[in-house]
Amino acid sequence: MISTATEKMGKVTATITVTNQVDRILADRGFIPDNQVRSLMLENVLFDAGATRLCLPANVIDQLGLVLQEEVEVKTAVGIRKAKLYKEVILQVEGRQGVYNCMELPGGEDSLLGVIPLEDLGLEPDLQTQTLKVLPTEGKDTYLMIL
Repeated sequence: MISTATEKMGKVTATITVTNQVDRILADRGFIPDNQVRSLMLENVLFDAGATRLCLPANVIDQLGLVLQEEVEVKTAVGIRKAKLYKEVILQVEGRQGVYNCMELPGGEDSLLGVIPLEDLGLEPDLQTQTLKVLPTEGKDTYLMIL
C-alpha cells in the first residue's frame, strides 16, 4: 500500500485566478462596471509537465464566458483527440499575471497548469516542497532573457 505522503510526492498545486480578458478591457474602458468582470479563483490546480497550456474544464470556461478560437487536435494519454481552444484568459498565479489562450478539458476534469504559462510567468515547480518557486525578475539570476 502506498502512503499518503508518497502519493503526494512530486505533485505541485497552486491557487490561481482566471479572468475574462474581454470583460477586463471593457471595464477598464468604462463600458461595464468592475463587478461584471467574470473571474474565478481555483484552488489545488495541478501543474502538469505533460500539458503545454492552461487547461480548464468546460464549466469554468462557460462561467468565464470565454470566446472559442478553434478546435485543434491534441495528444492525450489515450491518443489524438479534438479539443477546443479558447481566447484570452488572464491567469494570475503567485503574484504574477499573463494573458493566455486555454484548452477545454473533457467533462469534469480538474484544471491543469501547463509549462508554457509557468515558464512565461517565471515560475518553477519544486517537487520536494510541492510548491511553485517564483524566479527573480532582476539581477544576474533573472529568468527574463533576450539571447
